[in-house]
Amino acid sequence: MPMDWLPLAATPWDETSEVSRRRSTSHHTAALRGTPCLGRAEHEEQRTDRSFVCAMRQKSIQLALNLEGAGEAQPDLGRGIEAQAVASTTVSLAHDLMEAVVAGRNMQDAQRKVRSNKGSPGVDGMTVDQLEAHLRQVLPGLREELLTGDYRPSPIRRVDIPKADGGTRQLGIPTVIDRFIQQCLLQVLEPLFDPTFSPHSYGFRPGKSTHQALEAARQYVAEGYDWVVDLDLEKFFDRVNHDILMGRLAKRIGDKRVLRLIRRFLEAGILMEGVLMTREEGTPQGGPLSPLLANILLDDLDKLLEQRGHRFCRYADDCNIYVQSERAGQRVMESVTGFLERKLKLRVNKDKSAVARPKARKFLGQRVLSGGDNTFLGIHPKSVLRAKKRIRKTTKRNRGVSLGQVLRELAWFTNGWVAYHRHTRCSNLLKSLDEWIRRRLRVYVWEQWKTWRNRAEQMLKLGVPRILAYGVAYNNEGPWKSSGTPAMTRALTNARLHEMGLQSLHEKYVALKTA
Repeated sequence: MPMDWLPLAATPWDETSEVSRRRSTSHHTAALRGTPCLGRAEHEEQRTDRSFVCAMRQKSIQLALNLEGAGEAQPDLGRGIEAQAVASTTVSLAHDLMEAVVAGRNMQDAQRKVRSNKGSPGVDGMTVDQLEAHLRQVLPGLREELLTGDYRPSPIRRVDIPKADGGTRQLGIPTVIDRFIQQCLLQVLEPLFDPTFSPHSYGFRPGKSTHQALEAARQYVAEGYDWVVDLDLEKFFDRVNHDILMGRLAKRIGDKRVLRLIRRFLEAGILMEGVLMTREEGTPQGGPLSPLLANILLDDLDKLLEQRGHRFCRYADDCNIYVQSERAGQRVMESVTGFLERKLKLRVNKDKSAVARPKARKFLGQRVLSGGDNTFLGIHPKSVLRAKKRIRKTTKRNRGVSLGQVLRELAWFTNGWVAYHRHTRCSNLLKSLDEWIRRRLRVYVWEQWKTWRNRAEQMLKLGVPRILAYGVAYNNEGPWKSSGTPAMTRALTNARLHEMGLQSLHEKYVALKTA
C-alpha cells in the first residue's frame, strides 16, 4: 500500500505560518477535519511538511546544545565531583515539539518503523498489520488529542519471559497505537538528547553498537586497566523513578504537552491476568521510548564517571568500569553504588555485581582475554552454554518435523550467532561445535529411521557396507553411541550433511573474518 494515506495535504504548517497551541485559525480547523488546503499541489504540501519537521528537529537540537552562550552557568571546579556530575546547566528549552511530533512526515516514518519492528499485540489485540487501516480512520482525532494534551495511553500488557540465568524478565507491551505515538516522540526527542550523551554510552543509540562497546573494553584492558567493576542494576527498567526522570526531561523540554504525555506513558497501568495494576515507578521494556528514557536517566552516571576520569563502557543498564587494581575497584564499586542508590534511587544487585578480572566477567556475551602481549575478545562460556541449549532444543530427537525444517531453523540461529561473535577468537570452539552439531543431526536421522531393519536398509542405500550397516542397526547401543559409529559417519558424511543444508559455523566465521 502506498504511504500517501496520511493527510499531508491537510497538514497546516507552511513556510509563512505556524499553528499556535490554541490552533485558532480556520486553516488548521479545516486540516483537522481532513479538508485539503486550497491552492496547493500535493508535492508542495509534502515538501513543506518535510521542511517543517526537519526545521523543528534542527531547532530543538540547537536549543538543547546551546551550552556555551552568554549568561550560561559553568561548572564550578571547586564543587564536589558528584555535584558537578548532576549540576543543572542553564540551557534554552525546546518548545513546540508536539507540532513536530504530529507532522505528517514524522508520522509516516513512525508508522513504517512500528510495522518493520513487528511485535505482539497489546491489550486491544490490534496487530501492526492493522495499524495503517486504523490510522486512516482515527488520525485527525488522534492529532487533535495530542495537540490539546488530552490523549491518554491504554494499559500495558505484561508478559514474563524466562531469563538464561533463571528467573523471568517482565516485558510491558503497549498497544500498537501507543507504540506508534512513542515512535513519533522518539524521532523528535532522540536528535534533541542523543548529541549530549557520553561517547562511552553505546546502548540503543544511532551510530553506536555492541561491537564498539566490546572493542573499547578490549582497548582498556590492553592499556593496563585489567580489573573490571561489573555493575548489575537490579530490575533497572522496573525501578526507574518517575519524578527523577521527569526532572531530567524538563531541563531540556519546554513543551508541557510532551512532558505530560511522557508522564502518562510512564504511569499507564499494567494489565495482568485481567487485573489492572497501577504503576508508580519503572519504564517497562517493550515500548520504543523506553531505551531513550533509560539513557537520559543514566546519563548522570556517565557524567559522574567522566568527571572522575574513569575508563568505562555502558550499554543500557550494563556498565563496566576498568581500573588498575582490585583495591581501586572496590573503592569505585562502593562510591558508584552509593551514587546510584542515593541520587537516582536505583538498586545495585550485590550478588551479581563484582570486582574481578575481565576474563571472569561476561559483558554483552563476551569477555576480554589476554595471551602474552595480545589482548583479544572471546565468547564467554555462559554464551556458549546458551547457544548449545538453543541448538539442543532445535535438534531434539522427538520433535516430529523434517530434517530440512531442522536445518533451516539451525541456520537461522547459527548464522546470526556467528555473525555477532565474528570479532572474537573462537576458531577451535566453532570447530568443536560443528562436530557436536553433526553428531546430533545423525542422532536425529537415526531416530527418524525408527526400526533396526529400516536403519540397516537406509544405511545400505547410502553406501555403507552390509556388515557395518546390519551390525550397528541390530546391536542398537543407543542413539548417541550409534551416531558416532563408522557406519553412521559413512552414511551421513560431512559433505552429505552440507548438501542437505547444514552450514558450518567455522566456515561462516572464516568467511566473515576475511570479508
